[in-house]
Amino acid sequence: MKQGIHPKYYHQAKVNCSCGYQFTTGSTQETIEVEVCSHCHPFYTGQQKFVDVRGRIDKFNEKVAKGKSYTKKTKKGKK
Repeated sequence: MKQGIHPKYYHQAKVNCSCGYQFTTGSTQETIEVEVCSHCHPFYTGQQKFVDVRGRIDKFNEKVAKGKSYTKKTKKGKK
């Protein structure tokens, strides 16, 4: 293998979850910030939890509204 082209590997990389849980793992990054870990993920906990669903729905509705207003403008201009 070529020397000097590989990133530095941290054997004790710290992972911080938004729920407050912290653990260590190996990574090329010294610290990692995650939103969902095995202690708060619904698959592992068995509890239903919506993560940022409201924000995604709002973004989708904004896109739909922009699309409708755009089609109204283009139809008015073609008459």
